[in-house]
Amino acid sequence: MAEPHEIDPIHQFHIDRIIPLHFLGTDVSFTNAAFFMLVIVALASLVLLAGTRNHSLVPGRLQSIAEVSYEFIASTLQLSSGRDGMRFFPFVFSIFMFVFLANLIGLVPYTFTVTSQIAVTFGLAMIVIGTVVIYGLIKHGTHFLGIFAPSGVSPLLLPFMIMIEVISFISRPISLSIRLFANMLAGHITLKVMGGFVAGLLGAGSVYALVAPLPLAMVVIFTAFELLVAFLQAYVFTILTCVYLNDAVHPGH
Repeated sequence: MAEPHEIDPIHQFHIDRIIPLHFLGTDVSFTNAAFFMLVIVALASLVLLAGTRNHSLVPGRLQSIAEVSYEFIASTLQLSSGRDGMRFFPFVFSIFMFVFLANLIGLVPYTFTVTSQIAVTFGLAMIVIGTVVIYGLIKHGTHFLGIFAPSGVSPLLLPFMIMIEVISFISRPISLSIRLFANMLAGHITLKVMGGFVAGLLGAGSVYALVAPLPLAMVVIFTAFELLVAFLQAYVFTILTCVYLNDAVHPGH
């Protein structure tokens, strides 16, 4: 554990119990991660409800946010899965808003980045893959398993292709979760280290303080870059969700 005067870049990811709870020997405490997940859901609900409550010809800020978000996710889903994929619009829209707001809120000082926890990102990824498998089997039966047997492949190569496709499918939740988790973790550690470097230079004396503006400028640049990463990672998670859902909607394609 870091000393009080030291800057620990990992401390920001610690899970702290706000309300300790135990049920049947299992720790079900209400933590800072659970608190910020509730904050994200509440914030998304408030913005969308306020933005869609009173429609006007000239939209205000909240209405513009709601309309742009709807159009963005709807067009992304239709491009990836066609019109049949729109039945998953509430699901995909919820995932995008949750991941984007979680990434964005994590940039606010003294908050918690929910998506920097592998348990959260892996849980989201398993919900996506579980939805694909359950819907695919219910809607198409055993025909859904055709996604593991590409058409036009030689019978001699087919067993190897099936094995490769199965391994690729199983690895989807792993790659989907690690990509988001690793990007959020690395970005916040970089910001913390650079911020600590600036504080160290300012505290070291007047000579070192003269060069402090240089790493401070880097912190500003990295923060702007993290804003872009927050959106891009939410978009990547969403577009991959749409691509995977296309397997459930159109297993023969």
